Amino acid sequence: MDVSLTEYHAAVDALFARTTGGVKPGLERTEAILEAVGSPHRRLRVFHVAGTNGKGSVCAALDAVLRTMGRRVGRYTSPHLVDFRERILVDGAPIPPEEVTGWLRRHDALIARLGATFFEATTALAFDYFVRAGVDVAVVETGLGGRLDSTNVIEHPLAAVVTSIGLDHTDLLGDTLEKIALEKAGIFKTGSPAVIGERDPAIAELLARTARERGASSVQRAGEAWSVDDVRVVGGHTSFILERDGASRRVRTPLIGTHQAWNAAVALGALRAAGEDWWPSASQVDAGLAKVRLAGRFQQAGDTIFDVAHNPAGAAVLARTLRTLAVKRPVVTLLAVLADKDWRGMMRELATTTGRFVLTVAPTAPAGRVWDVDEAMAFARAEGFAVEAVRDFDAALAASARGAGTRVVTGSFHTVGDAMARLQVDPLAG
Repeated sequence: MDVSLTEYHAAVDALFARTTGGVKPGLERTEAILEAVGSPHRRLRVFHVAGTNGKGSVCAALDAVLRTMGRRVGRYTSPHLVDFRERILVDGAPIPPEEVTGWLRRHDALIARLGATFFEATTALAFDYFVRAGVDVAVVETGLGGRLDSTNVIEHPLAAVVTSIGLDHTDLLGDTLEKIALEKAGIFKTGSPAVIGERDPAIAELLARTARERGASSVQRAGEAWSVDDVRVVGGHTSFILERDGASRRVRTPLIGTHQAWNAAVALGALRAAGEDWWPSASQVDAGLAKVRLAGRFQQAGDTIFDVAHNPAGAAVLARTLRTLAVKRPVVTLLAVLADKDWRGMMRELATTTGRFVLTVAPTAPAGRVWDVDEAMAFARAEGFAVEAVRDFDAALAASARGAGTRVVTGSFHTVGDAMARLQVDPLAG
């Protein structure tokens, strides 16, 4: 292996080892690192995106359309599937290994002294790299929540977007949709447009009211500022009628599923909200959306579908998409979920389209979050699901391929990433 790659892997491993000691609410450590490297976050123009589900898709659509408009685009998302560098892209290319190694080496002492978390250090690295790479605009996804997320050091976003609200990370964000919505709404800023993709009227109104209270320059809501109609999922794409400003036209995205129509519309709503300089022409919309790629979201490789659904809402969308496309039967689902997720709710949703479950453990799952396969097995049997437990991940991959018309790999980013690595599927390919 190249020496620089050896150093890169060692540097990333050291970062993981030192800074994965849990979530530390607050922005002060991120701000301290950023100040030490010249406050790059204050020199970036940013689309800031939060939400329980859909934010990755919205970020991917924003990135693709902006690049079609001729902008140099940085994209910061999390988590990664196979390689840390997937988190930090410029015009679709991952940050070079030597950039990661050099930055971590230069700022190692500061990160250690501050006790910064993995995500805090990574956020600072991303913003610094975007400035040095000369991006015109950055598309930034929150890691967790919004109000106290490290990315919320962004002060004046071109648009702040909340895609949807669901019950996830309830131990940190609150145990009701309303509490979680208020945490996500923390990214809304005085003088910046707020864009809301949530379609539940009560939650959307709560988000809109919070945005106005926080001084947003405008508030645009799905179903009001724009609407989506006549969604068609056919073959390898999703098309829909987008209606806004009294006009309508059919729009197409290669991302699969009814929900992807709404995600594409939210991304276009964010561009519209940002102002005239950021609004693409119809041809740029078409060309840009045609280039959207998003790893691990109903990503197909042969007879295998990879999907990072990790909560019941995501599992419901996955099951609905499998039904819509009428994939080859039987469907066999390789499932490994983190222990703190609602895996029971996920299994119930997936069972509507799954002929057989193969339950396993993702090798990279954090030790403290590994689910109890025996408990999951007992639950599945009590529910009447066809199920087997194969704890060894490689053996589980083989077992899930046997007799499958379609194999679905899902449950967490760890599960999908570990499977992609073993099956040699490149998350950034295509």
